[in-house]
Amino acid sequence: MAKTEVILTHNIVGLGGESDQVKVAAGYARNYLFPQRLAIPLSAGNKRRLEALRQRRAQREAHEFNTMTELAKSLTKLVCLIKVKTGEDGKLFGAVTAGMIADELKQQFDVALDRRKIHLEHPIKVLGEHEVNLHLHTEVKGVLKVRVESTTPLAIPAVENAPAAETPKTEKRGKRGGKDEAAVEEKTRTGRVEKASRSEKKIKKG
Repeated sequence: MAKTEVILTHNIVGLGGESDQVKVAAGYARNYLFPQRLAIPLSAGNKRRLEALRQRRAQREAHEFNTMTELAKSLTKLVCLIKVKTGEDGKLFGAVTAGMIADELKQQFDVALDRRKIHLEHPIKVLGEHEVNLHLHTEVKGVLKVRVESTTPLAIPAVENAPAAETPKTEKRGKRGGKDEAAVEEKTRTGRVEKASRSEKKIKKG
């Protein structure tokens, strides 16, 4: 397949950025790159445009870097809330994906973020708060907090009515016991007084 060398005038994923000189299939250049003005043929005349393309590229990349840096700072302050359905045991039906996080960022905070910039080692399958890595730029990374909550109501066990507390019988018996002891003590004291009186009378008679 015939190849031709071109100068890219725009960034093309997987191929290069503006001002890059790349070799592509002649048909691809002729039928797509040139008509879409994404590239120009490599020639002595077009080489003069390289400096302008390089300056434009540098400006674009600087703008992207600054924008992504500010975005990373903003996202670290946010908590993206995602509500999911769970079973009675608290396990998720399915999992939270990068696409779901991107959708919620757009809906909750009006932040448009390509899901490919959200890096999950594996889909989230557990409730709670998670830290998700963001690759916003080749030189800019960030972290987003994602809180996963369940929309399934928790089953509340029925609470049986507790029986009314009974008045301890020992307390009543204790009170009666106290009265009986007082009566016995009173009789004993009275008996001692009477005995002492009889003794005194005997002494006087003697």
